[in-house]
Amino acid sequence: MQRNKSSYRTATLALSVLLILGVAQYSMQDSVTAANNSRMVPHFEVDPFWPQPLPNKWILGSAIGVDTDARDHVYIVHRTDEANFGRTEIGIDNGISDCCTPAPPILEFAPDGSLVNAWGGPGQGYTWPATNHGIEIAPNGNVWIGGNGSGDSHIVVFTRDGQFVREIGLPGEDVDSNSTLHFNQVAEISIDPAANEAYIADGYGNKRVAVLDVATGAFKRYWGAYGNRPSDEPVTYTPGEPLPQQFRGPVHCAEPSNDGLIYVCDRGADRIQVFRPDGTFIKEAQIAPMTVGAGATWDIAFSQDDDQEFIYVADGSNMKVHVVHRDSLEVMYDIGKGGRQPGLFFGTHSIVSDSEGNFYTTETYEGKRVQKFAYRGLRPLEQLRSGPAWPDDTLLD
Repeated sequence: MQRNKSSYRTATLALSVLLILGVAQYSMQDSVTAANNSRMVPHFEVDPFWPQPLPNKWILGSAIGVDTDARDHVYIVHRTDEANFGRTEIGIDNGISDCCTPAPPILEFAPDGSLVNAWGGPGQGYTWPATNHGIEIAPNGNVWIGGNGSGDSHIVVFTRDGQFVREIGLPGEDVDSNSTLHFNQVAEISIDPAANEAYIADGYGNKRVAVLDVATGAFKRYWGAYGNRPSDEPVTYTPGEPLPQQFRGPVHCAEPSNDGLIYVCDRGADRIQVFRPDGTFIKEAQIAPMTVGAGATWDIAFSQDDDQEFIYVADGSNMKVHVVHRDSLEVMYDIGKGGRQPGLFFGTHSIVSDSEGNFYTTETYEGKRVQKFAYRGLRPLEQLRSGPAWPDDTLLD
């Protein structure tokens, strides 16, 4: 009987301890959740009236690149080939109606959305890309352009008003991810002004990051996934299986941060890899890792606070922009979904932020537009929900 009482007391004490621990664990989890929900994140609203209407009955094809300059002018590059403007399409230079005609490939907008300049296309002394892709504005105002069409194994550089400056790399070359003479189907270009270096997401044919001297265009170094020597062997990605040791590709962005790190979009493997400028691998994370086919990590832009606390990830497959904490690479919430109304996306391709914290996106495929998302300050995460960045639809009831 005494042993039974002793066992009962022991069991009761053990149960009490478990209950206390359980309550404590629940409280800790609840506190973590509350802390996470109270985190401050950037809040945006789409500007449905940006940009202003184009002149000359111009319309856009697939808008495939976007960047800003020191004046917060926004530059886009779009595709003007027949695939984007079929000859039988109603109103496209065929005399059927009063509208429309393709705009020149490069468009420059003032901060208010008015068109400032338009130029581009084939000319004497350079090889215009067969398929436009990617645009970067250098600190001196020069415009760098890549291409991912057949024979696009080079980069062309122009002044802000379209005067030819330089061609870097040899056009018409085959895939060779270890070449120091040419590229192959460059996706994006980003410039680190402090180091005077250009980072090339190279890209659709090659599978590497290449680094150039901005002043001369000379090759300086290059690397593949995890800092490995790049290989041109086919690479596959299957969700749930170990990540490939080479870039799946396309290598779709290579963006330097203010604190000296390089963020690389390996689009086909749904991942962002982070490196030091010499190619030393730091860390990686996946975004929407169940995405196959065209992948989820298409382009990134940094928030404009001093620490660049957030990354905005353009996801053209899932038709949205992911707001990601830069240090943890954790997705905080999403902006947009598939659709054609303002604040929705069809083929979210490229993204850039300006000095005021606004960001701009371009859309490929049948999206064919540029959109502005106005920065509205920081809000508690619990007050936001994923979806269209509309003024009446962002805050929870």
